[in-house]
Amino acid sequence: MKLTFIHTPVEEAAAYDLLIRAVTAAELQQEHGTGTSDPADPLAHSAVKQALQERFQRGNFKASAEQVLTMPLLGLMPARSVSFIGIGGGADSTDELRRLGAAAAREIRSQKAVTACLLLSDELYSGTNGVRTVDAAAALVEGLVLGGYKRSKTQSGEPTPKHAAEVSFQLSGNASQEHKAQWTEGIGRGVIMGEATIWARDLVHLPGSVLTPESLAEEAEKLASHYELDCEILDEWTAQELGMGGLLAVGKGSAHPPRMIVLHYEGDPGSEEKWGLIGKGITFDTGGYSLKRAPGMQDMIGDMGGAAAVLAAMRIIGSLKPKANVIAVIPSAENMISERAFKPGDVITMMNGLTVEIVNTDAEGRLVLADGLTTALKRGATKLVEVSTLTGAVVAALGEEASGFMGNDELLRRQLEASAVRTGERVWPLPAYPEYRKQLDSDAADLKNGAGRDGGASIAGMFIGAFAEEKPWLHIDIAGTAWISRARGWESKGATGVMARTLADLVLKD
Repeated sequence: MKLTFIHTPVEEAAAYDLLIRAVTAAELQQEHGTGTSDPADPLAHSAVKQALQERFQRGNFKASAEQVLTMPLLGLMPARSVSFIGIGGGADSTDELRRLGAAAAREIRSQKAVTACLLLSDELYSGTNGVRTVDAAAALVEGLVLGGYKRSKTQSGEPTPKHAAEVSFQLSGNASQEHKAQWTEGIGRGVIMGEATIWARDLVHLPGSVLTPESLAEEAEKLASHYELDCEILDEWTAQELGMGGLLAVGKGSAHPPRMIVLHYEGDPGSEEKWGLIGKGITFDTGGYSLKRAPGMQDMIGDMGGAAAVLAAMRIIGSLKPKANVIAVIPSAENMISERAFKPGDVITMMNGLTVEIVNTDAEGRLVLADGLTTALKRGATKLVEVSTLTGAVVAALGEEASGFMGNDELLRRQLEASAVRTGERVWPLPAYPEYRKQLDSDAADLKNGAGRDGGASIAGMFIGAFAEEKPWLHIDIAGTAWISRARGWESKGATGVMARTLADLVLKD
C-alpha cells in the first residue's frame, strides 16, 4: 500500500472513498450517542449514529479492538463510506494505536479505497490519554504501514497491480500548532520505522537461491551508500586471515562462500561508547550433517531474521541520525551439506582463540555469532546486543508470542524491556545460570556447541555469552517471533521484521 500523509483541516473535508473513525464501547453506550457536533464526524449525523448504535445494541458490533464495521454514507457526507473501528477500552497505549492503524490499513485495502481519511479525536493526539502526541502519531502510522503489508509473490504472466491509497488525517477540535508539529514529527518517525521493518520482511522472504551471503552483503553495501554509513565486507580469504573459524566452518559446505558484514555509524565522535548490534545471517539452514526434518525446511529462508532486523535498525538509525555510535556486524553463511562441510566431532578454533568441539552441525548460528561478537569487540564495541533465530527450544517455551532474552547486565536488560514496551514487541527473560554454561564443557576442546535439548534456549545463549569478554551483553532469541504462522495486529504472516524497531529504539533512547 502506498501511503501519502497530508494534514487536512476539518473545514476542508473532501469526497474521500472512505472515512475511518475509532470508537469505544463506552462511547456507544451513551444514551444520547457521542454528543459530538463536529460536522466532519459521521456520528454528528443522527441517521449514521442511530444505525451504528442499533448494530451495537444487537451485538453485531461490539467496538472491540480491531473490530470493523463499514457503512455507506448515502449522501449524508461527501465521503462514500465510513469504517468504524473498535479500540477496546480506548487508545491508552501505543499498542492500541498500532492495532487501530493496522485495522485501518486492512480495511482500506479491502474496500479498495483510493483516498481515505482518519478522523482523530483530541484523546488520540493531545496527550490526555497518557501517550505523548508524537508517540501516538508514530504508533498509528507504524500500524498503517505495517498492517498494509502484503508479501510479494513470484508469479507468471503480468504482475498484479498494487493497490495504492492516499491517506489523510483530520485533527478534530482546535488542534494547536504545537500538536500539529508533533503530529508531523510522529508521522515522519512512524513512516521511517514502518518502512524499514517492511524492508526487513522483504529481505527475509527472498528465496535462498536469491539471497546468498554475497547478495546479503550487496544489500548492506547499498544500504550503507544510501544512508552514509561506512561499510566493510570481509570475504572468505580475509576471514581466513583473521581466524574466523566459526564462520568458515559453517560456510565451507556451500558453493556460496560466507561473508562478515560490518556497518559503522558515528553520531557521537566525542564518546568512546559504542553499541555493537550483531545479527545472525544464515541465508539458508539445512542443519548440515545433523540434518533438519524435511517438513517446514522451506521456512529456513528466514534463518537470517536477526540480520534483517539489524540491517533495518541501521536504516532507521541512518535516517534519524541519533547522537550515538553503532557498529553492526552480520556474520552470513549458508549451512549446507557437501564433501567440504563441517562434521560432528570436528574441533575448530574461533576468532578469539577458543576451541570448540562440534557436537551438532545444526547448532551453527552460535558459531557464526561468536565470531560476530569478536568482530564487534575488535572494532571498539563497548556493549553488545545480539539477535538471532537461534533455537527451537525458545519456541517450545514461548511460542510465537514473545522473544526470549538473556544477558549479563541489569541496566541493559531493563533498557531492552523498556524499548520493547515502546515498540510493542514482547520479550521475556531466560535464565542465565552458571550451571547452563557448565554443560558446554568439552572433553575435546574449550567448549562444545551444544548440550542436548533440555534448557536449550539458555544453553545456546550462554555459548554466545562466552565470547562477550565481560562486556555488557544481551542475547535475543527470535526463533518464534521472526516468522509466524498467522497474521496478528500489525504483524504479517511469515516474516515479521521483529526487533528492527526495538533495536533502533535502544540506540535512540540511550
